[in-house]
Amino acid sequence: MAGQEQVENSMALEFLSLPENVGLARVAVATFAAQVDMTLNELEEIKVAVSEAVSNAIIHGYEGKPRGTVRVTAEHTAAGLVITVTDQGRGIQDVALAMQPAYSTDPERMGLGFAFMQSFMDEVEVTSEVNRGTTVRMLKVLKKAGAE
Repeated sequence: MAGQEQVENSMALEFLSLPENVGLARVAVATFAAQVDMTLNELEEIKVAVSEAVSNAIIHGYEGKPRGTVRVTAEHTAAGLVITVTDQGRGIQDVALAMQPAYSTDPERMGLGFAFMQSFMDEVEVTSEVNRGTTVRMLKVLKKAGAE
């Protein structure tokens, strides 16, 4: 991911691992992201990526139990919008395998969360430690006015 960029603005949100908090995170980050010049399409992509990352934390990290905390941060930097979703759940044994499209530890899930994040964001980094949690860090590059 891009180097340590100077933070121009930031927000942090922490909540219990309840499914109804996915929408809270999605709307909070989208509202924060809208402070800079972004298209509606870019905002929708950010909302989907945040929803997927938070859902993964709740469903996989905490196994759907409201026993943990999910932390979401967003930062406006010169590189763009950096979003980080962190949990202290069960972690991921094999991050590379987990990021493969259609892979899921839950047979009732499609396993497309990371694929959506990678498709909609410019960079996605996942770090995880078994029984200690997972951090998903995503970057959305901000297009300069007039640049295509």
